[in-house]
Amino acid sequence: MDKVNHINPEKTKSISEFVDAMSGVGVLGAGRFGRATSITKRLFEDPECFTFLSMSGPMVPGGLRTLVSHLVEKGIIDTIITSGANIVHDLVEAYGGGHYRVPPSKDDHELREAGMGRIADIFVHEKDFELFEKGIYAFLDTLSAEKLTTLAPSEFLTELGHTIDDATSIVKQASEHGVPIFSPGLMDSMLGFHLYTYSTTKNLVLDFVKDLRILGNIVTKQKKTGAIMLGGGLTKHFTMGSTILRGGLDMAVQITLDRPEGGSLGGAPLVEGVSWQKMQSEANFETVIGDATIIFPLLIIGALS
Repeated sequence: MDKVNHINPEKTKSISEFVDAMSGVGVLGAGRFGRATSITKRLFEDPECFTFLSMSGPMVPGGLRTLVSHLVEKGIIDTIITSGANIVHDLVEAYGGGHYRVPPSKDDHELREAGMGRIADIFVHEKDFELFEKGIYAFLDTLSAEKLTTLAPSEFLTELGHTIDDATSIVKQASEHGVPIFSPGLMDSMLGFHLYTYSTTKNLVLDFVKDLRILGNIVTKQKKTGAIMLGGGLTKHFTMGSTILRGGLDMAVQITLDRPEGGSLGGAPLVEGVSWQKMQSEANFETVIGDATIIFPLLIIGALS
């Protein structure tokens, strides 16, 4: 048995040394983080491994936008599975809006009166959502009648990304580098709402079944698949479920605050996926319990360093 190696502050001066120290501890949260970083490094270094990044929760407004965009630009991840909300918040910034810190003195009634929406201690101005709405409608007006009725959501986002000028946009970088974005819950977002309102004046249909065909064709061609999953819910299930087509993921890391007692997939241990053929029987995987807006940057910087 290996001994627990205690953290030495005199030898832990950088993130890479911090990751090594976590691996040296080897137990509890430190050990899980160290093993997750090791798996992430193998994901990134294996040219045969097709790598998913799935995102639930406020990852873009929570400060991860540029980090995810960088991973896409550098070809480190191969596809994104995300909530519609993260796409919306990426586009809010792409169209000139922003995300701001809520002043401690503000309550929700004051924010509402001031035209602001709150996500925990983040707020977005209503006027920034108006910029987003105008940008989406302007883009939709450029699409032909054929495209308005034949595109899959991932193809729609690719077309949209090519019209974005903001180089830090995840949607833009994904379009430019051939990284498809799948959003099975796209309609459950402000973008989905605007697609609905646009469809009341013009014939607009997105083919969600076509998206499954596109993803299925990608997955079945891979020798290996791996995933980094931030949060649980629909995006985690869509990521793991798509890999049933080849017996499950070979490598996986999940970072979540969800608990397993309720039986939902969000908090389920990854080993549960073995019985559903969402994880290979010999897969390497690790779960880190915690806030992904803290852990994911440390994980990625540690793995890349």
